[in-house]
Amino acid sequence: MAFPLQRMRRLRQSEPLRRMVRETALAPSDLMYPLFVREGTDRQEAIPSMPGQCRWPLDLLIKEAADAHGLGIPAVMLFGLPVHKDERGTSAYDPNGIVQRAVRALKDQIPDLIVVTDVCIDEYTSHGHCGLVKDGRIINDETLKCLRLMAKTHAEAGADVVAPSDMMDGRVAAIRDELDQRGFEDVPIMSYAAKYASCLYAPFREAALSSPAFGDRCTYQMDPANAREAVREVQLDVEEGADIVMVKPALPYLDVIARARAEVGVPLAAYQVSGEYSMIKAAAQREWLDESKVILETLLSIKRAGADLILTYFAKDAAKLLHASGI
Repeated sequence: MAFPLQRMRRLRQSEPLRRMVRETALAPSDLMYPLFVREGTDRQEAIPSMPGQCRWPLDLLIKEAADAHGLGIPAVMLFGLPVHKDERGTSAYDPNGIVQRAVRALKDQIPDLIVVTDVCIDEYTSHGHCGLVKDGRIINDETLKCLRLMAKTHAEAGADVVAPSDMMDGRVAAIRDELDQRGFEDVPIMSYAAKYASCLYAPFREAALSSPAFGDRCTYQMDPANAREAVREVQLDVEEGADIVMVKPALPYLDVIARARAEVGVPLAAYQVSGEYSMIKAAAQREWLDESKVILETLLSIKRAGADLILTYFAKDAAKLLHASGI
């Protein structure tokens, strides 16, 4: 029997040939670097569950962001650690809050850096939930008032993009209305549209000191079993005015990323979350995996699934690896 005419190995014979026919490309410009900013100066605090990541004081945050920008990473995402917490998360919308001051400093020192701000009150509340609490329940509509104020103060500080991550119904429309009323109609919204109630956020909650004091977040974050619901969430956020939509986490939800990409035409982001980062770090520290190869392979898989933008704590490492490979 004659050998088949099609030999798939023909185009795999050398690295230049493989690169020439490669279907998906990853570049530093695809990446966004999440950063934790805290009060104080001169000393960063290491995050034990996220090796290599820190809580940054404002002066060192600027240096870290500048290093990332110098590697070709276009954007950072800011998460704030306030000194004061209360039931309403009032520090979240303090015009002189930690994130608001960080935004002003970054835009002053690195004007070309895109500064994206997380809009959610969980890091600022005494109970650790993403919404206000009444009689043990997370109340939706009252929370929207806090989110409107938070987004407004971020825009006033100079944020390039605001990113609501709370998963309250209607929050994109509420924030769009607030920004438009205040003269910030050109500030884009990147919504955490399909944010799952994932166990992979645990290291982040240590980093941001934001674990819920009671219960869980299953009444507002998505059930990991659901994919059709994610499509509805994404479509609704686009209808409400989201300019970019996000799927979070990334690797366990590549199918959701692909479905979202097929359904909407706006830019799509995916968040390689803290648990994904920490698992790779732990395996690499035990020499079970080659960290550099895993970083690029996982990020490439997220891009291949359809993400235009990837939020990852590996952003600087990935950019260095991509530069070293000639990309």
